[in-house]
Amino acid sequence: MTSMTDQSWRGPSPWERKLWAHLTDHVQAERGLLEEYSAIAEKSPSKAFRYLVNLLIEDEIRHHRIFTELAKSLESDALLTGEEPIIPYPDFEKADRAVLLEATTQLLQKEKDDAADLKRLQHELREGKVTLLWTVLVELMQRDTEKHIALLRFVKKSLPRGARHTKSVQ
Repeated sequence: MTSMTDQSWRGPSPWERKLWAHLTDHVQAERGLLEEYSAIAEKSPSKAFRYLVNLLIEDEIRHHRIFTELAKSLESDALLTGEEPIIPYPDFEKADRAVLLEATTQLLQKEKDDAADLKRLQHELREGKVTLLWTVLVELMQRDTEKHIALLRFVKKSLPRGARHTKSVQ
């Protein structure tokens, strides 16, 4: 069987091998980083520091999962295993464009409303000169909301134009 490091003409391209090596190296580095974060958090007498480091650990766990899924998806594509990649191909054309557009538009509006609420909350916290961790946590939620908006805009931009489709969002 061909592996991602196979140099033969049947194996992955040089670009695919290089990208796979980058992704898998990153997975290993993330694993080490997770262990380091955990060890540091456990040793700290500061509850606030442990709380914030645990938030970082949650993000790093998600990053680790995504990099692993990217590597496995690349592997199934490059080696032509016949398996569906973990990260699916954009298949928005399988659903009714109007239904997806409406759902995406609704979700996008809710995220924009959330962004406005978080902005007001951040202003209230600063106005009250709150020095708790709250301001940084609200800022992180604002960044998450920006990420959600970016994902929904990607969907909206990726929807096929033209022909109507009959399949639903389900």
